[in-house]
Amino acid sequence: MKIGIIGLGLIGGSLFKDLSDVYDVVAVSQSQNGDRIFKSYDVLKDRDIIFVCTAMNKTLKVLDELETVLKPETIVTDVCSLKQFVCQKPRPYNFIPSHPMAGTEHKGFEHSFKGLFKGAKWVIISSYVAMQLSSEAVKPLLEVIDRVGAKPVFATAEEHDRAAAMISHMPMVIAQALMLSAKDNPLALEMASSGFRDMTRLALSNEEMACDMVNLNHKNIEQSILKLYKSIGELLTDKYPQTIAEIKDIRSKMYQ
Repeated sequence: MKIGIIGLGLIGGSLFKDLSDVYDVVAVSQSQNGDRIFKSYDVLKDRDIIFVCTAMNKTLKVLDELETVLKPETIVTDVCSLKQFVCQKPRPYNFIPSHPMAGTEHKGFEHSFKGLFKGAKWVIISSYVAMQLSSEAVKPLLEVIDRVGAKPVFATAEEHDRAAAMISHMPMVIAQALMLSAKDNPLALEMASSGFRDMTRLALSNEEMACDMVNLNHKNIEQSILKLYKSIGELLTDKYPQTIAEIKDIRSKMYQ
């Protein structure tokens, strides 16, 4: 399989490192140089599948530019953490919107590594695929997902964006809010240990990515925060011991 990767940040760089030993892989990057790394989309014309791993605010432009470069049978997927905005129109190539649920608080090729996707979920937007493509077109993407150790999950774009707000975007905003709340309390910052460190890790998130997520998904984030506020009220009652026992049981089974 011939694979192309556009953008060599954390996600694109990790894919490049994971797949280069197995497949014929080339990358297009304006920031990185090296063997099998190019500046022009021309090297993508013979690729079977292309991963667009640019920042969300650049992705639509890249998808548009690829329309004049690629053959109709070429498979293209993006890795954006929001999906509705990339599903607004059909493409002249086989476009499969997707999102690997993997990453760290760091950004850039220097922080990418083999194994980033191992054990991660990889969401495929099934409704868009069903409307635009045959099931056969998805098989090469599923092969790559399996190769990097991830597991496919199927959802609509709307379902994905609501869920991403709940388990990814809202936690980032809460981590940032925790830091904002504590920053003027020197004693609290001095006392802070592993619990606060773990709770605020996402406050270190890539600023460009954070702004894109908040700007494009703010309504779902707001709804998730309102649900969280309601849940806090439901939690702090005389049933607190039983409720936290139930929560602990659910959480303990999530990452087995």
